[in-house]
Amino acid sequence: MSDRTRNTKIMNRFDLTRRLVTRLTQEEAVIGGIGNTNFDLWATGARPQNFYMLGSMGLACPIALGVALAQPQRRVFALEGDGSLLMQLGCLTTIATLAPNNLAIIVMDNGIYQITGGQPTPARDADIVAIASGCGIAASHWAADEEDLERLVDVALTTDGPMLIGARIDDTTGVGATRRDPSQIRERFMQGLGVRQPI
Repeated sequence: MSDRTRNTKIMNRFDLTRRLVTRLTQEEAVIGGIGNTNFDLWATGARPQNFYMLGSMGLACPIALGVALAQPQRRVFALEGDGSLLMQLGCLTTIATLAPNNLAIIVMDNGIYQITGGQPTPARDADIVAIASGCGIAASHWAADEEDLERLVDVALTTDGPMLIGARIDDTTGVGATRRDPSQIRERFMQGLGVRQPI
């Protein structure tokens, strides 16, 4: 673990997700990665601008990038776990190169593949924020505590990105469980983004 992460508080994923969602007032899009990250997003309350990944590890950031490029007037957040981000680490260089002003990534880092039994991830000894910075996302920061995460979210909402926020979390199981209906998730999200009318 790097010196930069030693001074960060270990927090709770659901609490951080709730804190993010309560700050969203302009129909910002949120892409939740698989597993507990998306369970906690689901449990914060129904928003048609939320997209819940099912079964495709590591795709929250690439999907969020696509939404950010397609709708540059809309702020977009990707919620991802450290293990999932490692599956698509190259997306960070793509995000840095394309540099969408409206994209922020929040990485929930507990150093384990929690949903499959708590196996350690390679990120246990890696600094996700330093990796993102090295990939070219200059605005990459560890959240020191809950209030600091809220401050960083406010920065992401009001300044040009891209931005990555790392948050060290505990191994508490996600709250609730996402309704597993891919077509319903897709349709509701597309309606929430205003690109499809209800049938």
